Amino acid sequence: MAFQQGLSGLASSSKALDVAGNNIANASTVGFKSSATHFADVYGASLQGGGGSQIGIGSTLSGVLQQYTQGNITSTNNPLDIAINGTGFFGMSQNGSTSYTRNGQFHLDKNGLIVNDQNRSLLGVLADPTGAIPQQPPTDQLKVDFVTGTPNPTSTASVTANLDSRQTPPILATFDPTQPTSFNSSTAMTVYDSLGNPHTLSYYFVKTATANEWSQYTRLDGNLPTGMTALTEVPDRLVFSPTGVLTATYLQGSATATTIPGVLPKSFGVTTGATSPLLFSINIPTMTQFGSPFAVNDLTQNGFAPGNLAGISVSKDGIVQARYDNGQVRNIGQVALFNFRNPNGLTSIGNNQWTETGDSGQPTPGNPNTGIFGVLQASAVEESNVDLTAELVNLIVQQRNYQASAQSIKTQDQILQTLVNIR
Repeated sequence: MAFQQGLSGLASSSKALDVAGNNIANASTVGFKSSATHFADVYGASLQGGGGSQIGIGSTLSGVLQQYTQGNITSTNNPLDIAINGTGFFGMSQNGSTSYTRNGQFHLDKNGLIVNDQNRSLLGVLADPTGAIPQQPPTDQLKVDFVTGTPNPTSTASVTANLDSRQTPPILATFDPTQPTSFNSSTAMTVYDSLGNPHTLSYYFVKTATANEWSQYTRLDGNLPTGMTALTEVPDRLVFSPTGVLTATYLQGSATATTIPGVLPKSFGVTTGATSPLLFSINIPTMTQFGSPFAVNDLTQNGFAPGNLAGISVSKDGIVQARYDNGQVRNIGQVALFNFRNPNGLTSIGNNQWTETGDSGQPTPGNPNTGIFGVLQASAVEESNVDLTAELVNLIVQQRNYQASAQSIKTQDQILQTLVNIR
């Protein structure tokens, strides 16, 4: 029986060496989880049951279990490299099948899908047109648009500025945008038509002889508002309180103040082939008149031209945002994480991918940084959790075990040889 015991010991040590060698070989594999061998002793079956003098017949491999401990997180230069700090797996889809991984090395394919090196698509929930993330099962393949799509014409242009209350009416009484002495101050911003063409919207402010009142002239690419000529142009009128707060606005000489102070509808003709006239409102409710120099604090508008993808970012909550060269930032979707009751029940299919089995249980999806799920870190990867020092020591131990099992076979052989030689 010693032969069988020794052979089982050789087999067990050989498998332990295989596992240790595989761990060492994957010490630099991103997202790799090391394995550990579990062994059990073996006893021969007996109809009478085992007694106190029963001798085992060797050892056997009872299981190879993966160690899902956290690996170190290392920064990279790829914004789509994502590390999981905590519990969970990425869900990956290919041809209708789903696998799970801890390897967060991703990139964009030609179609804008976020994929790994095996062209498996990252699963999550796509944002709706408003950028909100719906509460639904994470079965979407996350996809980034390389362009923003159709342009958005400007409908609102806002100015936040201070007009110097110490100013006096300009030297030239007749306004002329080409004559700086005909206005006190000016500023400009870019707006967009329905085709995404940019236009320069200019504001000119003229102090009137009436205390706390200013005239505002506007031009689009140097052109007057619709229906006006140089001879018939009438400016908007801005009225401030003695404390410098805008209290009333009058549109183009109207005797009636606008319903909302500081909201002035405008119409300009465009010749770019876009929808004409270009209609938008000028919002200046936060305009002030204090005894300090003219200063523009903010210029904003809600239009934009088509833009190309300029960058991608991923938050710790898994929100994927795309940045475009036209200044737009859009929510693409949210990365999902998956957990299992028994991760050791997963079946490895190579390339750091696992699939569910009956032993693993069904995957439980969730959002990063919630509940039991870990936090995501972009521009980073999770290193292998292999402890090289421990594995090298294990190699030495298993080598000695192998030698000892071989020695037991040799000893049994010598005993048998002695018996054969008895005369």
